[in-house]
Amino acid sequence: MKELEEKIVQAESLEALEKVRVELFGKKGVLAAEFARMKDIPGPEKKAFAEGLNTTKAALQESFDTRYEALKAEEIENLLKAEAIDVSMYGNRVQKGALHPVMETMDKIIDYFVALNFAVESGPMVEDDFHNFEALNLPKYHPARDMQDTFYFGDGSLLRTHTSPVQIRTMMETKPPIRMIAPGSVFRRDYDLTHTPMFHQVEGLVVDEKGKISFANLKAILTDFLRYMFGDVEVRFRPSFFPFTEPSAEVDISCIFCEGEGCRVCSQTGWLEVLGCGIVDPNVFKAVGYENVSGYAFGLGVERFAMLMHKIPDLRSLFEGDIRLLEQFR
Repeated sequence: MKELEEKIVQAESLEALEKVRVELFGKKGVLAAEFARMKDIPGPEKKAFAEGLNTTKAALQESFDTRYEALKAEEIENLLKAEAIDVSMYGNRVQKGALHPVMETMDKIIDYFVALNFAVESGPMVEDDFHNFEALNLPKYHPARDMQDTFYFGDGSLLRTHTSPVQIRTMMETKPPIRMIAPGSVFRRDYDLTHTPMFHQVEGLVVDEKGKISFANLKAILTDFLRYMFGDVEVRFRPSFFPFTEPSAEVDISCIFCEGEGCRVCSQTGWLEVLGCGIVDPNVFKAVGYENVSGYAFGLGVERFAMLMHKIPDLRSLFEGDIRLLEQFR
C-alpha cells in the first residue's frame, strides 16, 4: 500500500501520473490482479480479503485524485505564465483607415443638403437618349451635345454624362413640390489633368408652384453651401449658358490658395470656378408634363471639390490607388 501511494505522490507530471493510473487501476494493473486472486481464496477468508482490497482501492483512488488536481492546477499556472502579456509594453502599430477623399467630400455635400430636407435620389447609370439629352432641352444635333463626349452602346443606349437624368425621372414620377439632390457616378470620353472617364457629380433640383422659386433663393442657398464647404470665401455668379436652365450662371469662389490675390492655380484672377446653376428652362418642365411651376437646378463635380479642399494638383491621382497619397487622409 505504501509503495503504491509513493508512486502516485512522486509523479511529476500528468503524463507520469497517467502511467501510474494504468499500472494501478488498468485492466492488467495491480488491483485487477489482486481481485483476480479472490477465486483462489477459501470461502471464510474471501469476504475479509475483498473488504480490505476495496478499502485499499478507495484510498489509492483518493490519493490519485488529490495528486491529479494538484498537477492540473500546476499545469494551468505554468501555461498562464508562458502566455502572460506585459500590458505596459508597446504593441504592434495598428494602421487606421479612412474614407477615400472623393467619398468623404461627397458625404459632406450630402449631409449639408439632407439637413435642409433635400431628398437623395438615384437612377440608372446606363441611360437612354431621352432622359440624358432630349428631356433636358438637348434635342438631336443640338451643338451643346458636343460639350459631353459620350460613351454609346450599339443599341443607342449610353452611359449617363451627368446625373440630370435622375432629375427627369424624379419629376416624371413625382408631383411638385420637389427638393432633391442626385449624387452619383457619370461618364465622359475625357482624360487629362482635370478630367477622367468616370467621375462623380451632385446635382440639385427644387421645383414648386410658379412664383415661389426665384434666382435669389438659388443664390442664397449656394452661397451658404460654398462657405460651409470652403470657409469664409467670397462668392460670385457669372452669366453663362446651359441648355436646361435659363437664366444660367457659373459660380466662382475667391481662390482658397492665394485668398484672391492671384496665383498660378487661379490663373492670376483670384477666382476659382466651382459649379453651374440656373432657373429650370420651361422646355424641361414641358418634357415631363409640368405646368405652372418654377424651379432652380445646380450641379457640381465632387472631384473638383475634393481637389480644392485637399489641394490635390492632378485629378487622376484620386483614382490611381497610390498608397502614398491615400495614407495622408487617415
